[in-house]
Amino acid sequence: MRAEIQNSVTKIEKSIDLLKQRLDWETAPHRLEEFAAMIEDPTLWDDPERAQKLMRDRQTLMDAVDMAKSIAQEMQDNIEMIELGEMESDQEVITDAEEALQALEIKAAEKELEALLDGEADGNDTFLEINSGAGGTESCDWASMLARMYVRWAEKKGYKVELQSESAGEEAGIKSAAYKISGHNAYGWLKSESGVHRLVRISPFDSAAKRHTSFTSVKVYPVVDDNIEIEVNPSDIRIDTYRSSGAGGQHVNTTDSAVRITHAPTGIVVTSSEKSQHQNRDIAMKALKSRLYQIELDKRSAMVNEVHENAGDAGWGNQIRSYVLQPYQMVKDLRTNFETSDTKGVLDGDLDGLMAATLAQNVSGKSRADAQGE
Repeated sequence: MRAEIQNSVTKIEKSIDLLKQRLDWETAPHRLEEFAAMIEDPTLWDDPERAQKLMRDRQTLMDAVDMAKSIAQEMQDNIEMIELGEMESDQEVITDAEEALQALEIKAAEKELEALLDGEADGNDTFLEINSGAGGTESCDWASMLARMYVRWAEKKGYKVELQSESAGEEAGIKSAAYKISGHNAYGWLKSESGVHRLVRISPFDSAAKRHTSFTSVKVYPVVDDNIEIEVNPSDIRIDTYRSSGAGGQHVNTTDSAVRITHAPTGIVVTSSEKSQHQNRDIAMKALKSRLYQIELDKRSAMVNEVHENAGDAGWGNQIRSYVLQPYQMVKDLRTNFETSDTKGVLDGDLDGLMAATLAQNVSGKSRADAQGE
């Protein structure tokens, strides 16, 4: 085989090895047998939530095992096709197999990256909060652009997106919005988006067509499931009901049953404005527990200090990414130096490259300063 094809094979083999390490390959068959035994328990569905989680965990493990086997088999099949083509001097067969190997290399690298999402809550659903910063209409419009970007990204992933609450801007855009995004590894992917996002553009709201800089903060918290114990002292919270309001439209409810929960020790405030007050209390309490759990995760993680290393903007700090639309086109992540000139694609939800770079950096244990130095 040519050197570049041998290089592809080597990379695929390394990806397979990492996938197997993350799966604890030797014990995977035994864990699948344990899942099968638990599923046969006639009392399993007495607790539907536990049963559903067990079924999801089993399916996730089965899919991961099948994926590792599939990549290995596809690699071997194409190697054999190349060898056969070389024996018979059939260049068409060789070319097809080489192209298939190159595509498999990309696929294996993507699955390898997904395998790195093995944090305690990476596989969970997630809450995503967007809050406009100083700057009035400009920042509110930027917040709505970010909301659209994340909704599009989630839809491309096949995730379910539910709007929890929304506060409209006075002239345009939104002051804030909160979403629940459901799907495998939703939190693992989106956790890298927490921080301040900076936009530079010619303002559509400025008659003088001057360039403006806007800031919007994004916060991401895992949805806490029943396997993670978070205790909330009833005396520490205040629950208020109010009439929700917004810009209208299919995503914004206006009801008398909206709920706001304030957690006194931390100052955390969460809201929900669905139609049912009982449902809102449940959603808001889960959101509060998720926020408290995120605080605990941050305390345990040495990487939590990384987000404070670039606190150069007065009143903001935590700036993680710049989106420049004027005088040139560039999106640059300040933690990894990953950049792209495809600003339209990014704002349309093409975020995987940016997220993957941050994820790989976090797994390698590099600080922002280290990444920038390289």
